[in-house]
Amino acid sequence: MTLLITIFAAVFVTVKWYFRKDDTMQLGILMFMFWGASIMWFVDAIFEYIELRAEYFTPAVEDMLNDTFLGLAVIALALVVWVVRLLITDPRNSVRKALKKQAE
Repeated sequence: MTLLITIFAAVFVTVKWYFRKDDTMQLGILMFMFWGASIMWFVDAIFEYIELRAEYFTPAVEDMLNDTFLGLAVIALALVVWVVRLLITDPRNSVRKALKKQAE
């Protein structure tokens, strides 16, 4: 489930990034984080398949639930890192303008 969740997120952000005219929101960074996580989970799936063979295709319900929560946590962590990066770099100068307006 972690692999599927991160691949769906990676494909979604890649499509958004590809059709965007400007990259002020820095979607490329988010895209690479999701693709990196997808590659990581793919390698994990290969090694788990080598270890379990046929049992790999019949996971327990609680294992699937744990994998789902882990996949969602990875997505949430990547989004938090992306938002913090946006706040630090402030590509549209919106944070700077708000702080300047508040100081006046």
